[in-house]
Amino acid sequence: MRISYEWLKTLVDIPDDPNDLVREFIRTGTEVEAVDTTGADITHVVTSQVLSKTPHPDSDHMFVCKMDVGTYHTDDKGNPIPLQVVCGAQNFNEGDKTVTALVGATLPGDIHIKKGKLRGVESCGMNCSARELGLSSDHTGIMILDPTAPVGVDFCTWKNLRDTVIDCEITPNRPDCLSMLGIAHEVSAMYNEPCHISLEGVKHESAPSTQDLVDVRIQDDTLCPRYTARVLHNVVIKESPEWLRKRLIAAGTRPINNVVDITNYVMYLTGQPLHAFDLAKLSADENGKRHIVVRAAHAGETLVTLDDQERTLTDDMIVISDNGQTPLALAGVMGGKNSEIDESTQDVLLESAAFSAGHISRTSRNLDLMSEASIRYERQIDVNGCARASEIAAALFEAYASAEVSKGLLDVYPHVVEPVCIKLRSKRVCELAGETIQPNFMKERLERLGCTVKPCNSSDTQNADACTQPSDNACEYLVYAPTNRPDLTREIDLVEEIVRLWGEGDITPTLPAARNHAGGLSEEQRYLRCIGATLRASGLSETTTYNFADPADLERLGMSEEGRGVPIQIIRPLVADQSEMRRDIIPGLLRSVAYNLDHGVKNVHLYEIGRVFFGHEHKSQPTESVYVAGVMCGSWADDAWCASYPAFDFFDVKGVVEQLCERLRLTKVRYKVADPQAFGWLQPGCAAELICSGEHIGWLGVLHPKSCKNFGVSEPVMAFELSCAALLRHAHHELPYQDVPTLPGVSIDLALVVDEDLDAESIMQRLSSAGGKLLTDVRLFDVYRDEVRVGAHKKSMTFSLTYRCDDHTLTSEEVNKAHTKLIAKITRSCKAEIRS
Repeated sequence: MRISYEWLKTLVDIPDDPNDLVREFIRTGTEVEAVDTTGADITHVVTSQVLSKTPHPDSDHMFVCKMDVGTYHTDDKGNPIPLQVVCGAQNFNEGDKTVTALVGATLPGDIHIKKGKLRGVESCGMNCSARELGLSSDHTGIMILDPTAPVGVDFCTWKNLRDTVIDCEITPNRPDCLSMLGIAHEVSAMYNEPCHISLEGVKHESAPSTQDLVDVRIQDDTLCPRYTARVLHNVVIKESPEWLRKRLIAAGTRPINNVVDITNYVMYLTGQPLHAFDLAKLSADENGKRHIVVRAAHAGETLVTLDDQERTLTDDMIVISDNGQTPLALAGVMGGKNSEIDESTQDVLLESAAFSAGHISRTSRNLDLMSEASIRYERQIDVNGCARASEIAAALFEAYASAEVSKGLLDVYPHVVEPVCIKLRSKRVCELAGETIQPNFMKERLERLGCTVKPCNSSDTQNADACTQPSDNACEYLVYAPTNRPDLTREIDLVEEIVRLWGEGDITPTLPAARNHAGGLSEEQRYLRCIGATLRASGLSETTTYNFADPADLERLGMSEEGRGVPIQIIRPLVADQSEMRRDIIPGLLRSVAYNLDHGVKNVHLYEIGRVFFGHEHKSQPTESVYVAGVMCGSWADDAWCASYPAFDFFDVKGVVEQLCERLRLTKVRYKVADPQAFGWLQPGCAAELICSGEHIGWLGVLHPKSCKNFGVSEPVMAFELSCAALLRHAHHELPYQDVPTLPGVSIDLALVVDEDLDAESIMQRLSSAGGKLLTDVRLFDVYRDEVRVGAHKKSMTFSLTYRCDDHTLTSEEVNKAHTKLIAKITRSCKAEIRS
């Protein structure tokens, strides 16, 4: 943000030395990148008068002029003598006063003036146009000064063109400082000096009313929270007044004409971008009324912008359209060629609106089209400032473009944004700052920043429940943050502002008043470290991926959004594919797998312990849950001459999860076949839910090939994801002790022919239940399928059953009796047949 010192002095009382202001900016946390002087690139340029004008002997359009430049050109005795200049302009006469660049002069654009000959006639300087001096776009002829202008004085000094410009780097959380009014409030708070902001409004409004001339409809108010419009009649396009041009030059913008300059000026003054449409170029209905529709662009439609580039639009861009049809402008970024202001323009439609910061940011980045307007929109402008900016601009059009302003402002504002009310405790401020700061200092400085500050015990029916009565000498306030400060939402934000203005360097260094206590890890930290150590011991490598996610990640994975809350949108995402907080870890891990495979790493086994974020419809804070997830692709190692390693399968990832469960000493763990409908991102038949004591802990299995392909992975990937909170609830501290069996057991193999759709887990549960206390172990060790020997849609599953008693050796009769009962129950409950 380029801050004109001369302009700022008209808004707030500041010291005469700009260096003092620079030091205050740095002290209060605003980074100053550079301090420049406008007009510094214009040297040896003086006011002059045309003494004579004769045609060039060898040219039909140039003249040989004798110029009076005062003492800047003298004879040997120091007497002023005329300076000869060859000039091609046609707009001057003898006696006119103008501006002459002498030999050795430098002009904007690093132009150097040298003595030379033009078609054989010596020229010792150059008479300048306004564009050559960087003062406007006018290059129809040389500058003609007022007849009262002095001759032979430095032009920049006479016109007071030199101005100190402080270039500050404005952080994204301070959009208010992208305006001179915002900077004025900041400086007012720094010096505790009042602002002198006096902005005139429209003096006379003429019929018909704006509502009779224009209609505005917003299709989606999340894209455009507010849109205001005015109509300006009989606009006279001409050069802007000198004071306005000087301020635009200091801001870093070249003056063009009064229409463009006024909209730019108001943007730099208020921070609110404006756009002017040629009203005659908009289609009208039978009553002569224009219809503006703010909508999302249609994918593939095009718009030729003011820079003569044809832009292909996407459906996440916002356009201002003519009656919902033809796009007129790319909202918040750049206008369209089909509605631009030109020399024939008479009637202007003036737009002052607020647009979605995220959409403007993505549009600007995707089209590689950044403008001063888009920079302000993507930082989030003040929605309540639209009408004020429109009023200021209309008054300037009335004064400097002879415009007739239509009656009233057309204002479409569906949901009014109210100032945020924050409770501030002075005692809390002092505790956090470690310094005694007087309540009056807090109140005064916050009011200088534009806040409304009321004592907390004052009558405030709307926010009566927001505060309590102040106790002792502590003061409590209700602070209403201005809507141009979106960064002020909590008490700690106000504390930051107060401490910043107090001066962090002025706080007395003291030791923290903290209680001495022994350090150590919490129970959760110990368990999370244990989980990580176990997975690393199992052969997985730890990784950390972004907490930001692509909104399409869950869809690409094939995972339902049910039970995963509302997406948490990032206000100003750095890139479009990281615009919300992640709701699952697996997409990030799959991108890591794809990256490794693309770079020649064939065997990838990674895990991550991280947070996922589940938003809620009517709550400001999301639920943050810690999950552990892992992916395995390839094999454990590359094949060698002496050994080969099989590719990962379901049982490899199951083994990793089993090791983790054993390390955490989880009991009553079982693996349930996952429903293909509920777990669409997993391959049917190779997916399981992890259940502990009846609670769902997580899932494991082989990712579906389609899910892998959507993330650029062509190889099979094993994966698991478990809730750390659920794991910790069922983890056990104690290591259970169990005696080594002293009495022999009896092992019997049992082959059962069952239906194909009956899973091993349910059979093993029924075997354990049917075997009673004597059955101590059930293990599946063979599955056999054969349509001839076993039957169609059947399978043979062989289990090893172990019978044992703790107090005596089992007899054959006891084992046979228990086993016979087991067979009777299992054949009945599973509709199974015994296979010999």
